[in-house]
Amino acid sequence: MRILITGHQGYIGTVMVPILLNAGHELVGLDSGLFRECTITADICNIPELQMDFRDIQPTHLQGFDAVVHLAALSNDPLSNLFPEITNEINYTASVRLAQLAQSARVQRFLFASSCSVYGKPAGNDLVDETSEAAPSTPYNISKFRVEQDVTKLANDAFSPTFLRNATAYGVSPCLNSELVLNNLVAWAYTKGYVYIKSDGSPWRPVVHVEDISRAFLAVLEAPREVIHNQVLNVGYNDENYRISELAEIVQQVVAGSQIEYAKDGGPDLRSYRVDFGKIQRLLPEFKPQWDARRGVEQLYEAYRSNNLVFDDFEGPRFKRIDHLKQLLATNQLDATLRWRKSDDLPEKQSVF
Repeated sequence: MRILITGHQGYIGTVMVPILLNAGHELVGLDSGLFRECTITADICNIPELQMDFRDIQPTHLQGFDAVVHLAALSNDPLSNLFPEITNEINYTASVRLAQLAQSARVQRFLFASSCSVYGKPAGNDLVDETSEAAPSTPYNISKFRVEQDVTKLANDAFSPTFLRNATAYGVSPCLNSELVLNNLVAWAYTKGYVYIKSDGSPWRPVVHVEDISRAFLAVLEAPREVIHNQVLNVGYNDENYRISELAEIVQQVVAGSQIEYAKDGGPDLRSYRVDFGKIQRLLPEFKPQWDARRGVEQLYEAYRSNNLVFDDFEGPRFKRIDHLKQLLATNQLDATLRWRKSDDLPEKQSVF
């Protein structure tokens, strides 16, 4: 397939690109470069790209593609809480417009990176699945769910959207994100010697390695149309539902000498959900997750050590998305809508598409 992948320079995108290329697909990226500098390595797979904000995409940009993989977004709750109106504009309005343009351009498949966080408020210990009522509670997961609601209406005989509700991602990526819960727990354990839990540790959270997310997207791209047409799929593995305190215990066991410490003001997190991933296993049996949390912690710990990372890398603008954007705003490189102010502020690498 010839695939347009938005957000190809991000945390998931830099892992997904080589996986899709190795499967024989032709890729063109689209990214504004907001997080291009959040890298742990210079070894990033380059592809032809449109260096632009996907809010500005035009119909001609979508001509000739078989599929769109839409990853680009303001990617977590802290960002969306800081920029609620821009989150709605980017994550919801521009994403629906992208799907509409793709449909008009006769793109056959549209894969949307949604989130298990749309299940939202605590559901006790019961498993939730794709038929469960969504209860999004933050600008981020509200925007994701609204896209699902609107884009599903575009499905027809020529346009097949699929909504992949990813569990909380973790693992090493060329474009590291230190705000993700498991990545962050390992970072504190490695740099400070204690596994710092910012809640009371009770919330449930399903986790999935970034490589396994990429394999799920590949499985959808290569599945028969009738299998994935207009489907919602939770992406993860049933055995990988953990309480935050359980994840902390795994980190403590792997990072020698570390101790668990709870934040003094930490309380119950309203985002608590256990997720059933049976549907993706039934529909796409070729999707076989290859990671579990313990292996992921070992991978993260080794990467942090081998790259000599320090605390400020994780809790500063290098790998912390919210601090990175604040720095770009403070240095006047971005305007209030999170657009580059002038072409000179764009990252050095220019479009080769």
